[in-house]
Amino acid sequence: MKTHAKATTATERFVDRLFLCAAAFPLFLLLALVLGLLMAKPAKADEIVCSGTNLLTELAAENPAALEEVRRQAAETPNGSGLLWRVEKEGVAPSYLFGTMHMSDPRVVTLPVDARQAFDAAERVVIETTDILDQSKMAAAMFKRPELMMFTGEETLGDHLAGAERQTVADALELRGISFASVKKMKPWMLISLVALPACEIQRKEAGMPILDVKLAGDAQNAGKELLGLETAVEQLDAMASLPMEMHVRGLVETLALGDGLNDVMETMVSLYAEGETGMFWPLIRVAIPEQEEGSGDYAAFDQAMVKARNGTMAERVRPILDRGNAFVAVGALHLPGEEGLIELLRAQGYSVEGVR
Repeated sequence: MKTHAKATTATERFVDRLFLCAAAFPLFLLLALVLGLLMAKPAKADEIVCSGTNLLTELAAENPAALEEVRRQAAETPNGSGLLWRVEKEGVAPSYLFGTMHMSDPRVVTLPVDARQAFDAAERVVIETTDILDQSKMAAAMFKRPELMMFTGEETLGDHLAGAERQTVADALELRGISFASVKKMKPWMLISLVALPACEIQRKEAGMPILDVKLAGDAQNAGKELLGLETAVEQLDAMASLPMEMHVRGLVETLALGDGLNDVMETMVSLYAEGETGMFWPLIRVAIPEQEEGSGDYAAFDQAMVKARNGTMAERVRPILDRGNAFVAVGALHLPGEEGLIELLRAQGYSVEGVR
């Protein structure tokens, strides 16, 4: 494998967690645009080309045993295959749960036929947060809690970087046209949002191509459907900020060091998403890119704060909506599978949840 040949590097390990943010955290992908720090010249939609390579193809050729282990673990993941699920309860019209990926790739934003039919028939549409629809509102919500985004007082990002790390970060930012001095007060998870997107995804956003969640919301509003959200922007930032500072700083250093390798990661994950193989996300990361000693527990911490805890919140808040029936609920695909995934939580609340696709 090219960029990912050294499968045990800490650099590659964290970048895959960036995909998990893409799968589970739409605000993460929009922060850069809200901050106004992306200045690429808008490209025409038909001119935008992504350069990533599907790493599963290389893994199959170079380490078929590892790929088999990924598939074995994925097969054992409850509800690990399929994006569209019918949610039913006696006396209530059926609703649908759909797993999204918070990107604007055409393979993502073009709904499968059955999902489009379920969406069109729904009376109400639910996304993770409606705050992402209004950038001024979202910015205002974030600035209500400045400590979630910026270091306060005399503390700066440099205080959390060793000498060599600081230089690595400064040099990598300089290559992206960003001076360290201009962002030294920014929390690392905010800075990661500026550098984590592949160039093609940035170009799509600059060209006005919405991520799937925003497109669904716009389609719902244009069709006169009721539009609802399950979280607020501040709640999502709180979840990110709850993770250890050391983990975020480590992630920033490693992300900047990866460079173009992010394109391969994103291509791989978009391909898996298009096939509905949500159960392969975690096994692929754990088998192909083992966690290192210095980051021991990072996977578990991320999974708990950004996925499982939010699953519980979503399951509770979506309940009265499902009890009204005829809803189309669209949340990050990573929230669906697993024993503590949204599907199992809804079943525990008495709903029948069956896969459609």
